[in-house]
Amino acid sequence: MPEATVPAPSPARPGSTPSRAPLFLRACRREAVERTPVWIMRQAGRYLPEYQALRAKHDFLTSCRTPELACELTLQPVRRLGVDAAILFSDILIPLPGMGVPVEFRPAPVILGVVKGRADVVALRTPDAKEATPFVLDAVRLIRRELGGAVPLIGFAGAPFTMAAYLVEGGGSKSFAAWKGLLFSDPATAHLLLEKCAAVVASYLGEQVKAGAQAAMLFDTWAGILSPADFRTFALPYARRVFEAVASLGPAPEGGPPPRLYYGGETGGFLESCAEVGADVLGLDWRIGLDAARRRLGPGIALQGNLDPAVLLGPPALIRARTAAILREARSKEEGSGEGERPGSSPGHVFNLGHGILPVTPADHAQVLVDAVRELSTRSAP
Repeated sequence: MPEATVPAPSPARPGSTPSRAPLFLRACRREAVERTPVWIMRQAGRYLPEYQALRAKHDFLTSCRTPELACELTLQPVRRLGVDAAILFSDILIPLPGMGVPVEFRPAPVILGVVKGRADVVALRTPDAKEATPFVLDAVRLIRRELGGAVPLIGFAGAPFTMAAYLVEGGGSKSFAAWKGLLFSDPATAHLLLEKCAAVVASYLGEQVKAGAQAAMLFDTWAGILSPADFRTFALPYARRVFEAVASLGPAPEGGPPPRLYYGGETGGFLESCAEVGADVLGLDWRIGLDAARRRLGPGIALQGNLDPAVLLGPPALIRARTAAILREARSKEEGSGEGERPGSSPGHVFNLGHGILPVTPADHAQVLVDAVRELSTRSAP
């Protein structure tokens, strides 16, 4: 196992008073920042040669279930790219076996126990995460120790709606006919399934925070298949229930409640409802500009995003130009910001992609992105 070492934290802006909180956490809390923090969804993944080398020796589930392997894979992008946050190497379906539903990855996930009706839902277990996924909590503790405070660690889970979609469909889908059919033909059973998923996810994400995760993120990948009204009925209440459970844990040992991040795929049509899940940070895909999102949501919530992952397949000059454009969008409501000026940083903005990084992305193009955010968003000394 390679030695787990990470870069030192970036120095504070000259003339500023250093904050005890890492840059990423301050941005999530909409505090002043000396530059925009950046991390990449799926940053521990197949685009990294070191990831491929390790995964050639260990299958995916073994990597998720072995704390030392999960730790190493979590740290790889922090070492290589110098991102401002680490995110636990895992998968949103890891809690399912504890519910009594086996999962295989071929490499896409395949659910070996599809939920077809009420009897299947009733049979699902709702275990405590300490019982069902102790290896994840051990990984969180190990990663925190190895990071040594250089950058914060994000814990994550699949949102209840998305987890339920997988349980009913047996995997990904284009139409989600089975899941949406259950929603509309037997809503009572659908709500029972969502309640069970919410209980499992609340325990799973809450225990990650207790083990040391400094931020808690929900991925609601399939929320965008819903209409605005159906989102409010079937997705919003259950995501909010999870975040309320996380909030009830109180401040982290190092001070302040862990920021809660919510990402819903293709949810630009009902951003205002997404903002009601109780998140401190709302993740955006590239189908809406940050400036438009800010006008709709106001200043009370931080935004994360939102470069199209495919841009990283283009040349470095394009990556820098698109990065600069997003940084300008993030500042568009600030006094004195203009189209022609240096992009700069904006309180309440975490730079990220609008979805996970593509496996075919050259690793050096990811580095171009991280370096561009650091350079273009750093504010000049007063």
